[in-house]
Amino acid sequence: MATPREHVERIRKTKFSIGGEPNPLTEDLHQAVKNLSAELYTKDVHFFMELIQNAEDNEYPEGVDPSLEFVITCRDITATGAPATLLLFNNEKGFSPQNIDSICSVGRSTKKGNRKRGYIGEKGIGFKSVFVITAQPYIFSNGYQIRFNEGPCPYSNLGYIVPEWVDENPTLSDIKEIYGSSFTLPTTTLVLPLKPDKINAVKKQLSCVHPEVLLFLSKIKRLSVREENEDPRLNTVNAIAITSETNFVTRKNIDAESYTLRLSVGENADESEEECSYYMWKQKFPVRRENKVERRMEVEQWVITLAFPNQERLHRGTTLPGIYAFLPTEMVTNFPFIIQADFVLSSSRETILLDNKWNQGILECVPSAFVNAFTSLVKLTEDAPMFNLPRMFGFLPVNSSSYAELNAVRESIRAKLVAEDIVPKYDPILNFLGVSHVNYEWYSKCIQGSNLVLWVSDEVYIDLLLFIAKNWPDFCSPNIKNIPLLKYVSLDGNVSLCSISQSVNWNDPMVVCLSSAYNCVSWMIDWNKEFRCEANHYFMPQSTHLVFQLYPEKSVTILQWLREQAKVVSLDVYNYARVVNNNLSSDRRLVVTYAHFLYHSFLKQYVSTDQVAALCGVMPLVDDFGVVRTRRTRVLVPATGSKWANLVSPNLWRQEDYVVLGEDYLRPSNFAGQTTSSQELITFLKSYASASDIPHISPPNSVIPAVSGPLTKENTFLLLDWVRNLKLTGTDLPDKFLTSLMNGSWLKSSINGCSSYRPPSQSFFYSSSWGSILQKGSVLVDIPLVDQIFYGDRLNGYKEALRTLGVMFEFGDACQFIGKHFMYLAASSTLSKDNVLSILNFIRFLREKLLSPQEFISSIKTGRWLRTCGGDRSPDGAVLFDQQWKTASLISDIPFIDDDYYGQEIFSFKTELQLLGVVVGFNGNYQLVVDYLKPSSYLTYLNAEAFLLILRCMRHLRSSDKLIAALSNVKCLKTNQGYRYPYECFLSDPEWGGLLLIFNSFSIIDHDYYGSGIFSYKDELKKLGAMVDFEAAMKAFALIFRQKASSYSIGKEHTMTFLSFYRKLKGTHTFHPELRNCIREVRWLRTRLGDFRSPKDCVLFDLEWKSIYPITVIPFIDSSIKYYGKDIIGYKDELKSMGVVVEFKRGVQFVADGLCFPQDPCRITPANALSLLKCVGILLEEGNGCLPEGFLKKVSTKWLKTKSGYLSPDECLLFDNSTGLEQADGPFIDEEFYGPDIRSNIKELNAIGVIVDVEKGCKLIGSHLSFHSEFSTIIRIYNFLSMRGWKPDSEATRKIWIPDGSSDGNWVDPDDCVLHDKDDLFGSQLYVLDKYYENEVPLRFFSSVFEVRSNPSLDDYCKIWNIWETSGAKLSNEECCAFWGYVKRHQSLKTEKMLAERLVKLPVDSGSDGVLLFNKHDVFIGDDLQLKDYFVLHSPHPLFVWYPQPSLPSLPRTKLTELYRNIGVCTLSGSVQKEDSSSKYGLELKQVNPSDVLIVRGLIRLLLGFLAGPLTMETGERHKAVQCLLDVTVFETSEPATLSYSLSLSSGKILNVRVSQMIRWDRESSKLYTVKIDGTANQKALLEYASSFSEEIAKGVLWEKEDHINSLSELIKLAFLLKFDEEAVGFLLKSKNLQVFVEDEEFLSAAFPSE
Repeated sequence: MATPREHVERIRKTKFSIGGEPNPLTEDLHQAVKNLSAELYTKDVHFFMELIQNAEDNEYPEGVDPSLEFVITCRDITATGAPATLLLFNNEKGFSPQNIDSICSVGRSTKKGNRKRGYIGEKGIGFKSVFVITAQPYIFSNGYQIRFNEGPCPYSNLGYIVPEWVDENPTLSDIKEIYGSSFTLPTTTLVLPLKPDKINAVKKQLSCVHPEVLLFLSKIKRLSVREENEDPRLNTVNAIAITSETNFVTRKNIDAESYTLRLSVGENADESEEECSYYMWKQKFPVRRENKVERRMEVEQWVITLAFPNQERLHRGTTLPGIYAFLPTEMVTNFPFIIQADFVLSSSRETILLDNKWNQGILECVPSAFVNAFTSLVKLTEDAPMFNLPRMFGFLPVNSSSYAELNAVRESIRAKLVAEDIVPKYDPILNFLGVSHVNYEWYSKCIQGSNLVLWVSDEVYIDLLLFIAKNWPDFCSPNIKNIPLLKYVSLDGNVSLCSISQSVNWNDPMVVCLSSAYNCVSWMIDWNKEFRCEANHYFMPQSTHLVFQLYPEKSVTILQWLREQAKVVSLDVYNYARVVNNNLSSDRRLVVTYAHFLYHSFLKQYVSTDQVAALCGVMPLVDDFGVVRTRRTRVLVPATGSKWANLVSPNLWRQEDYVVLGEDYLRPSNFAGQTTSSQELITFLKSYASASDIPHISPPNSVIPAVSGPLTKENTFLLLDWVRNLKLTGTDLPDKFLTSLMNGSWLKSSINGCSSYRPPSQSFFYSSSWGSILQKGSVLVDIPLVDQIFYGDRLNGYKEALRTLGVMFEFGDACQFIGKHFMYLAASSTLSKDNVLSILNFIRFLREKLLSPQEFISSIKTGRWLRTCGGDRSPDGAVLFDQQWKTASLISDIPFIDDDYYGQEIFSFKTELQLLGVVVGFNGNYQLVVDYLKPSSYLTYLNAEAFLLILRCMRHLRSSDKLIAALSNVKCLKTNQGYRYPYECFLSDPEWGGLLLIFNSFSIIDHDYYGSGIFSYKDELKKLGAMVDFEAAMKAFALIFRQKASSYSIGKEHTMTFLSFYRKLKGTHTFHPELRNCIREVRWLRTRLGDFRSPKDCVLFDLEWKSIYPITVIPFIDSSIKYYGKDIIGYKDELKSMGVVVEFKRGVQFVADGLCFPQDPCRITPANALSLLKCVGILLEEGNGCLPEGFLKKVSTKWLKTKSGYLSPDECLLFDNSTGLEQADGPFIDEEFYGPDIRSNIKELNAIGVIVDVEKGCKLIGSHLSFHSEFSTIIRIYNFLSMRGWKPDSEATRKIWIPDGSSDGNWVDPDDCVLHDKDDLFGSQLYVLDKYYENEVPLRFFSSVFEVRSNPSLDDYCKIWNIWETSGAKLSNEECCAFWGYVKRHQSLKTEKMLAERLVKLPVDSGSDGVLLFNKHDVFIGDDLQLKDYFVLHSPHPLFVWYPQPSLPSLPRTKLTELYRNIGVCTLSGSVQKEDSSSKYGLELKQVNPSDVLIVRGLIRLLLGFLAGPLTMETGERHKAVQCLLDVTVFETSEPATLSYSLSLSSGKILNVRVSQMIRWDRESSKLYTVKIDGTANQKALLEYASSFSEEIAKGVLWEKEDHINSLSELIKLAFLLKFDEEAVGFLLKSKNLQVFVEDEEFLSAAFPSE
């Protein structure tokens, strides 16, 4: 049996493919578990109920009180970083392998389908609910130490169900330290490191464990919760320990039982325990077919339990659930008892499904269970004292429930109890049972008929209301609702009455009101009359309010009843105002009245400032047309006496949804005794209804007609006040409104002394410093100035308002005005020469008057009014020509001022033109040259001055992109090869320029043409693309060099010249990487091999290469006279720097690449070989101990001389005489040939594959084994290889030497060998090695290295059996025992399958000295012993399978029978054909009662005692054995029964047997035939019958256990003669030391219920 750890590893490997291919269903399985876990419950804490449920379903050892303990701690014993850990301890039997398999699956609970056995789990997820609170749950149980992960396992991509073994964090000692080191750990512990966001929820639930949680659990007797921290002050969970004790008393009169259960609860160790006992009533009801549901198909009975608490229920500050489904739900029934049943729950487990037909069936049975329990308590408690009975009546469900379905249960209980003879003596119970002392209809008629309500005092009135309120449920007649009971003040101020039906009428309710504050009662009653009770709300009289104040205790009940049944509402002034506002009609008088009501309520402080502001904001208003308006944007004061009426028409306000208040708000008024003067209300509305007037009102977005013409001085200032206020408050002026003010001709102005009205946007507010100057006629422009004399000094206070409306104030504004005038002229037509000169003269005039012309210039400088050679342009886009611009004009189209048009006079205004932005003089204005640069086609073949100007522009400008773009692709540069594109040109340098002359391929700039100054513009030339520095030139040179090399055009002269320049520049210049790479990479050096190669691929020859030269091909530089000659050697340093190999040590790679062994290895001298090994050593140094792969491949040929000839290095060994081997034992290197120097190259030999350590050469030595035939040599090599753990690596080396003498023998396959053959069966089929090798060392070597089997396999046994089958010879008993003993020891499904397929014949019991083998289809298991005896007597040859004689403990008969059956042997009873000759020949069969032939209780007791005794048969097995006898049908005959049996063989032959017996038990048909024995039979006949009876019964019960048949038969025979008397059988069993157990007694009671 696998250990727990092996079991877990097998699950991981076989189920989750960890270490194999991924399971494609794992992601779906993961999602299924995740969804089920997420939907399990709606609250985090329901994992707690799930864990209790699992513990209740667990199995517990006998004698143990099942307990469940929860301990929470802040210690992180799992090292997961969890801030808190919850531990669960349960003393159950512990996890079995089946439980582990189940928990590693989804939907494979081991408790499925076991509802009838008491399992209460339902959801199917069980343990996995803990993932709600933890990401890594741990389980420690019965040797299992595992954990699970919420996230997917990295090996299987599956979460929740993949187990991981836990060695530490935590250990069992960690857990025990928390549980208590002095206590023994319970069998099962769960460790749950809590998720941080779940800790509070878990602690809260643990602190709120309901004390009644154990009430209906049948197993768990103790549950506790505690917190364990090193510092107890950190504990926040309220500890609790709950225990239950049960005293059973079973009622026999109905299918029910009752008992008393006591719960004890102790909280926090220092507090005393609380107790409560419960009277429990459990009753069963059959499940009706119509109530069956799929989830409970296997359940046939409802078990309903009712719990009646004898004391106050234990609740621990929580709610009192009224319904349990083994564990509490959250349903509060309001019943004084608790209902428990197997309800179907909602997914949240909080409630039962009330619409579920299963639950409905249970609830229909609850009334019957209650009545039975209740009558049992009351009627059947005969000795109970009378004072106990009222307490029992307290269990009646007097109060209704909030659930309609439970009220139906309540009514059914009431109806059933009324029929019972139970008469309680106190009113609530009478009320519940429908027995009343007074008819409440009488009260209704009394009140209605006597007009009692209006006649009595207010004190009596509230007593009457209190009586009705308290007894309201008893007034079931609708008449009471139609009686006028409610007082209210009517419209005329008198007290009136209304009924409850009127106050709750949904169509037109009459709302009766109470004032929430007594001091406001009369105020709201008076104003309600003013409003004509428009809202249909009426207040109760002030006197009634006063009585409510005087009697507060009564008032609480009455007011609650008034609110709930009569819909009476309580209002304060604010809420009353809201009600009135919502019900105001379009009556203008009521609307104005409402404004007065708010004003005076505010004055009385009945409403606050915020409240009155809110009410005023939504109240309707009456406008100036008398229309009630409910929507508005703004509110205006009435037109009479307003300021706005002087400027704005009312129609403009209405278009913007402004409300102009009507004149009604100005009139003095008197409402509800409150007087208001003419302006009081307007002042109030200004403050709280936002009623406004100019300048505090927002203007409409409309044109103001009044400003289209002149305004009076007063209205002008009113308008300016309005604008100024709007600006101060940050209010935006609407566009239309502002435009009409800016463009209206309402502002009085003066032009050259003449007054007129002008728009503000065209007027100037001048100062004395510049006003008179601008009025001079020389300006030629009229300036309109605001008439400050007319408006006076007051106007100075409105400058910002005037500025907002467009009035201009500054001298600059005036100048801009003049400029705009000129620009207007320019826009309509081109300015004339005179106009332009006038502008320039005006600027000169302003400068001379010391006035700034800047504003004027700003207004005109952007206009296109100045004529140039490029058309009309603005001044800042024009240039005044002079000689400085001559060269620039060659390359740029600059817009020069047209001096032909303006004449020479224009040159006299240079200063004015500069102020306007005209460029005067070059002054380094390179940007203009670039801005107006001519197209590229005009820039070819430039002269020196023009090109140098371009270079200066590039130097002085921030960006030269435009110039670069224009010149890059034109031939503008003069070189030694003519004009060229810039990118084709080189600026030569005296130091390195000669290098460019090696190849005549470069265009060099003509510096004689441009002058020496051209060298100062290297950066600019470089930007244009010319190559000016050494690096760029060398890069270009590298390109040409590469091109020449690619065409093999670099001759001897080129090479020698280049090497000369290279030597000259090497110390002073750094060559460009491109050139360096080019020199190193391209093939430009000629070698002796006749090809061109790169320097790095060339070698400069010297004498060091002579020794290796014969076995290599190396590219030496051609230093012959025909090519470079010996001069090339003079450039050794330069060639070395270029990459040429000039030293032997650096060129060993060429040896590796060019190694070329001769075809005949005999031509390789020792010197050649040692030189090569020297190269190997250098290669090892350079390669950090590694050799090139290609080189290793080349040296892997056969070139090393050994004692076995020339071999490759990996086939060679370096000899070591300390190993005990001899030189001839393996392929050792011939050291005599190579000399002693060969041993100085051990490292090199090892590197090329030679095995220099013989200890590591086992493979080679082993591969040469087949070359040996000397047994002593082979033994020596075997011992060497055995001590070094050698393993064969091929079939060729996997051979074993079977000696035949000292120097002869054969190499055989290890698969044909075994080490031992203890039964000595396989000498002719296999090589048994212990016969050839006496030493244990080779045998162990053969077993471990060649995997030779210790003993023959099942396949070998099958093969030898097949040989026996074909030989036809008899087998000895020992051979048969050996064969079947091996099969028994290795029995498995695989073994049985192989035997069934491979074995054709089976052994038969021949009774002779040998064992015969017969066709297995003609061999049978003799399961019917009598029938077997008959066929043995009548068959000419054996028919029945062989069994060892005598029986062997190692090969028991039962196990061998099972094996025969499993490999296909048929039983005799299943193979025979039977014919009842008795019926065939007219023998009468009479069915009789089994007891008539003594198949009675005593016989069954005897059989059970025997089977439980010497056979130690399990309970279920022995019950099954005797049940076959109880199920028989008994037939009686007058003569012995005769039966014919036929058995068909594979040959077609049929064996027939006729049997005549006094008694015959046909087990197949469950029939028993017996000859009739009358009471007069003599003792001999009776004894014969008893012998036949006992033998037949014994054989039928023990057909598989023949060894015990005789013993049982003798026992039955003796009991038969005693007629199986119970006392006699009991004595007989005791005399044989046999007994019948409790479970057998239960079986007997069920089998013989009447006895």
